[in-house]
Amino acid sequence: MVQAVHRAIHVLRELATATPRLGVTELADRVGVAKPTAHALLRTLEAEGLVVQDRESGKYQLGPGLVTLGNAYLDSHELRTRAVTWADRLASQSEAAVWAGILTDGQVLVVHHAFRPGGAVQVLETGASLPWHACALGKAIAAFLPAAGRGALLAGALPRVTGFSLDDPERLEAQLDRVRETGYAVDENELTLGDAGIAAPVFDRTGEVVGGLGLVGPVERLMAESTRQEHAIAVREAARSLSRDLGAPRNAGLHACD
Repeated sequence: MVQAVHRAIHVLRELATATPRLGVTELADRVGVAKPTAHALLRTLEAEGLVVQDRESGKYQLGPGLVTLGNAYLDSHELRTRAVTWADRLASQSEAAVWAGILTDGQVLVVHHAFRPGGAVQVLETGASLPWHACALGKAIAAFLPAAGRGALLAGALPRVTGFSLDDPERLEAQLDRVRETGYAVDENELTLGDAGIAAPVFDRTGEVVGGLGLVGPVERLMAESTRQEHAIAVREAARSLSRDLGAPRNAGLHACD
């Protein structure tokens, strides 16, 4: 690796977790470099618009240049591009919000968010990073990973996001086995109290799982006994349609039953 690039990325990651800003000395300590080195890194990143300095405090935060890079990534992501039509259709059919996500570094990155139909105020979640084990999207993807990939996730950190989040690898593994049988995953109050999710895996032309598509909404609406199965079927069908758009073979996700 190129050490300077590695250090610059480390600076950006530290700023991504900072609340709300960090000074040169704080960043130097976190990155493990001398203060002049940290200052040089920050000045270079600032020149490229990747960080900005608050003139009053002298501290740094992430800059607008990252938004351009992030949007370019999303705009070029095939799953996101092809998910738009199916997500919008699923949102209209189910009258719930729809997320499409991919797994990266043990987190689910939301690459597309179709709003729930209606005039209620909603917050765009595109770009949000979610713990895989606490959301239906993450479980839907993890269930269809190769055994080594699933094992690595289960052996990693499993923080309790709410009191309902599962942090027991054995219980989570049993859930993933169930997801492979049914073809969809659920979460109930595990990511956000009062909210639930129902998601299904998405496969590409190689037959490998590359993401997930799912509904997100109030527990009482998504998990009601009268509508839960209907929602699950709709999610699974939309995910299959998206997979076909990505060129997935018919036997992709063979362990999911009809």
